[in-house]
Amino acid sequence: MASAYAVLKFLHVLSFVFMAIPLFNLIVVNERALLGVPFQYHADRYMENIIRRGATRCFVFQGTVLATGVLMLVAGPLGITALWGNWVLLVKTVLLFTLVTLLSYVHLRLQPQIESILASVTADSTPAPDLAARLKPYRVRRKRLATVCLFLVITTIVLGMQVYGRFSAGLTVTLIAFGALFAWRANRTLLRFGWV
Repeated sequence: MASAYAVLKFLHVLSFVFMAIPLFNLIVVNERALLGVPFQYHADRYMENIIRRGATRCFVFQGTVLATGVLMLVAGPLGITALWGNWVLLVKTVLLFTLVTLLSYVHLRLQPQIESILASVTADSTPAPDLAARLKPYRVRRKRLATVCLFLVITTIVLGMQVYGRFSAGLTVTLIAFGALFAWRANRTLLRFGWV
């Protein structure tokens, strides 16, 4: 049983690592901005494909996090009642469902609107002069939501490290504040050298 629990824990943590998709989407968007042109078919189509297909991957990782989390509670020392008796687990669960909700909004609402705007554009056609302006509000909203999701993933990881032993309140707030700062920075800059 101990080895099965260890495998569940490994899959749980690994899936959270792979939920860093918002970070890499922000990096892709900021890389695209370096081109400086308002619309370039191949670059924009490539970027949109990465973002659109990343949502499905993220849903799978979120589902894995949920499934392994529940199985760890059932098979582990805390028991399923810890879900409502341990505030850290409860907050982590709420944050996970918030992430699923935000990703669903982006994938089912914003991305289809972007795709419908791009549907009339081909590699051989000249884009309409207002194409970039029509795309911008959806892309800006999507980028902001990716920033929020990155912050929530970091916050969930900070809390996840405290399931069995709590940090001081000051350290927890400091780490979450650093997570917010990093998410904001990832939104604003390219992060050429990782943290900086």
